[in-house]
Amino acid sequence: MTEADGSASCWRRRDALALVLAGGNGTRLHGLTARRAKPAVPFGGQYRTIDFTLSNCINSGIRRIAVLTQYKSQSLIRHIEQGWRFLRRELGEFIEIWPAQQRCGERWYSGTVDAVHQNRDLIEAIDSAYVLVLAGDHVYAMDYSRMLDAHVERDAEITVGCVEVPLSEAHAYGIVGVDGSGRVRSFVEKPEHPEPCRGSRDALASMGIYVFDRDTLFDRLDRDASDPDSVHDFGYSVLPKAIREARVHAYLFRAADGKTPGYWRDVGTVDAYWSAHMDLLAETGPKLDLFDASWPIFTHVEPCAPSRVGAGVRIGASIIGPGAAVFGDVHRSVVSTRCEIGPHSLVKDSVLLPGVKVGRNCRLERVVVDSRCVIPDNTVLGGDLLADDGVHYVSPRGIVLVTRHASRADARAGAAVARKVA
Repeated sequence: MTEADGSASCWRRRDALALVLAGGNGTRLHGLTARRAKPAVPFGGQYRTIDFTLSNCINSGIRRIAVLTQYKSQSLIRHIEQGWRFLRRELGEFIEIWPAQQRCGERWYSGTVDAVHQNRDLIEAIDSAYVLVLAGDHVYAMDYSRMLDAHVERDAEITVGCVEVPLSEAHAYGIVGVDGSGRVRSFVEKPEHPEPCRGSRDALASMGIYVFDRDTLFDRLDRDASDPDSVHDFGYSVLPKAIREARVHAYLFRAADGKTPGYWRDVGTVDAYWSAHMDLLAETGPKLDLFDASWPIFTHVEPCAPSRVGAGVRIGASIIGPGAAVFGDVHRSVVSTRCEIGPHSLVKDSVLLPGVKVGRNCRLERVVVDSRCVIPDNTVLGGDLLADDGVHYVSPRGIVLVTRHASRADARAGAAVARKVA
C-alpha cells in the first residue's frame, strides 16, 4: 500500500459510522435471554457478546459507533456505560447508545431495516460518507477497514460480508451467489437446497454485516418503508431487490494472513453458544484467540481478586476467569469471573457464566450454567441424560442449560428432548 493509499484508507475509517444492531430478543437462547438482550449475554469467561463487535470497530480504526437497543437492554446499557466510554466526543469519536424511541409512530422496531430507518435523522446529523451495519451478537475478530477499502476500490454501493460454510449447513444462512468479479448476482435467505459457490464445495454465506454508501442506504430505507409487504429485514427485504438495481459486491472474510478462512460464529442458539466456547479451547490452537495482543478484546470487568485453585485440583484445556475459586477438577471448560467450584466436583465440557456456585461432589458434563446460579451439593447434570431431572432445557445436541429464569415451556422442551436423546 502506498502512502497515498494509506492516507485514503485512514480518511475512510474516520468518515465511517458503525451501527451496531443490538435489539434482538434472542428467544432461541431460552433462559439466557430471559432478563437480558442477546448482545449482553456473557461469553468467554469475562466478556459480553457485544464486546467482539465493538472491539472490531476500535481495532479497525472506526470510532464513530452507535448501538441500537430495544429489548431488555438495561444490563447492556450498563455494560457499555461502564466499559466503553473512553472515546472523546470532542475529537469526533464516540460510542453512543440509541434506544428505540418510536420516532415513526407508536411502534417498536419491526426488523433490522426498520431499526435503521427509525434512526435516520440521527444518521443524517452525523453525515458520514459510509455506514457499516453490524450485528451485536456474533463472535469473531475482523478488520472492518479492509472491507471498507474493498467497498471503495470496487466502486460498490453495498458490500456484503461473507464467509464460506459447508454446504450441509448452508440452509441456516443467507446464501450469496457471485460472478467472477465478486459482484452479487443472487441472494436467498435460508434456502432449502443451497448451491455451492464457484469452484468450491462450500456455500458463500452472508455474515449479516454490510457497508453502504450513505445515499444508497437512505434510498434503500425509503424504498423499504414504502413497501407495505416488506418484512423490513436486510436479508429478506433489501438485498434481493438491491442486487437488481445497485452495485452490490461480496467481501470474503479472511483471517489476518489473508488466506485462512476467518472465524465467525452466530451464537444465537444454545448449541452454537456452547460450541463457540469449545472452539476457544481447541488443542490445536484456538480458532478465536482471546490472547492476541495485536487484536485485544476490550470489556468491563469489575475489580476482583486473582483466580484461586485448591491443592490437588486438576485443570486441563480450560479458561479460568478472574476471581474464580476452584476446589474441584475442571476439564475443557470455561469458568467465568467469580465462579466457585466445590471440593470433589468435576466440571467437564461445560460453560459456567459469572458468579456460578457449584457445590461439593457435583458432576457437570456438557452443561451451560447461567450467571449466579447455585448448583447444590451432589448434583449430576449432563453426560448421561437419564440422570437429568427433566426440569432443564436440553438442546438438540444434548447440552443442558441451567438458568434461574427457566420457563415452563423450557422445562417441557427439556424433558421431551432428554427422553428422545436418551
